Amino acid sequence: MKITDAKVFVGGPGKNYVTLKIYTDQGIYGLGDATLNNRETLPAKYLEDYLIPCLIGMDPRRSEDIWQYFYRSTYFRRGPITMSAIGAIDMALWDIKGKIAGLPVYDLLGGKSRDGALVYAHATGSDLDQLIDSMSYYREQGYTAIRVQCGIPGMPTPGYGIAGKDEDARHYITKYGALPDLEIWDTGKYLRYMPKVFERLRAEFGDELKILHDVHHRLLPREAAAFAKEVEPFDLYWLEDPTPADDQTSLRLIRQHSTVPIAIGEVFNSLWDCRQMIEEELIDFIRIAATYGGGITHVRRIVDLAAIHHVRTGFHGAPSHSPISMAAQAHLNAWAPNFGIQEYLVLGTEACDALFPSDHHYAEGEFHVSDAPGLGVDFDEKEAAKYAYSRGYHPVVRLTDGTMWNY
Repeated sequence: MKITDAKVFVGGPGKNYVTLKIYTDQGIYGLGDATLNNRETLPAKYLEDYLIPCLIGMDPRRSEDIWQYFYRSTYFRRGPITMSAIGAIDMALWDIKGKIAGLPVYDLLGGKSRDGALVYAHATGSDLDQLIDSMSYYREQGYTAIRVQCGIPGMPTPGYGIAGKDEDARHYITKYGALPDLEIWDTGKYLRYMPKVFERLRAEFGDELKILHDVHHRLLPREAAAFAKEVEPFDLYWLEDPTPADDQTSLRLIRQHSTVPIAIGEVFNSLWDCRQMIEEELIDFIRIAATYGGGITHVRRIVDLAAIHHVRTGFHGAPSHSPISMAAQAHLNAWAPNFGIQEYLVLGTEACDALFPSDHHYAEGEFHVSDAPGLGVDFDEKEAAKYAYSRGYHPVVRLTDGTMWNY
C-alpha cells in the first residue's frame, strides 16, 4: 500500500479548520486535523510545501516510522506549527490503519477502558447571576462537570472567556476579531472576587458538581499560591493555567501551599514541554491536545508517562479543534487508563455535522466514541467548498496602567 496524494482544506462554519486528507492506491483515505487557532494558514502551508511532497509513496501502515521521519528530520524541532502538521499526518495514518483492520482506533491502542468519557462544558456570565443561569442550563443538559468564568465587578472589560451582557451565556463561544481586541486586567479585583463566586456556586449547586476554573496564565507564582490556598474549601475539580507555563518551577510554590488540583498543557507541543511537571508531579491533569502534540503516536507516550506519576488526562477541546481532532482524543480517552476528563464545547451544528459526519455523540455528561473503523469521522469535500479562510486574532491583554500582560 502506498500514499498517492494528500490535500489540505482550510475553512469551516465559523472556524478556519485545517483538514488533511491522505489518499492511498487502494482507495482508503485518512483524515487529520492541523488547525492552529488564529494561525491556521501556517501549518496548512507547512504541510503543502514541506511534508506532503515527502509523504507521497510512503506506506501509510508505517505510522511510527513516518512520525519519526518528520520529527527527527526537522532540524528546528517542535513548536506548534511543526507539531500541528505532523499531528494531522499521524491522525490520518491511524485513521487509515483502523480502516484497513476494520477496527476503531481505540482497539488498535489496546481497547476500551470505559464506555463513556466524562466531559465538561463552559459556563460564563458577565456577572454572577448570568453565570448561575448558564450553569443551570448545562446541568439540565446532563453535565456533571462545568468550567466557570465570571465577570469581575469594576473590571474595565469582561475578561477571559466571558460573555457580554447582551450575549447568550448558555451557548457562548469566544469570537475573534479581524484585528486583536483589547482586554484590561486587574489582578487585585480578580483575587478578591473569585473566591466569593465559588462560595456562591457551592451554595447554589451543592458539593457533587465538579467545578473547574481557568485563570488563563494571569497570576504571578505567589499570587497563584495564595489564590489556590484560599479556594481550597470549595473543592475545585481543577485550577487551570494559574501561571504561565513558561516557568514550570513556579508550580512548586503552589504545591507547597495548596492541594488544589492543577491542570496545565494546552499550549504544549511535545513530551519535552511537559516532562518536568509530570515527573515532579507538579500537576494533576495534562492538557496537551492531539493536534498540537503531534498526533496520537506522540500523545500516547505522554499519557503513558503521566500514568506513572498519577497525572490524569484533560485534553484541550476548544472549538478550534475540529471534529477530527476531537475524535482522535475520544479514542485516546476511551483507552487511557489514567483518563480524567475531556473539555467539550458542542460543535454539533447542522453545518458542522454536514462537513464532518460521524456517529460520535454526547449523552448525560459523557462523550461516546463511535465503533466505526478508524477515527469514525468523515469529511465532505463538497461542503468544504462552501467555506474560505477568514483571518482572526486572539485578544491582547494589558494591565490597568497599560502594561502588556499574558493572554
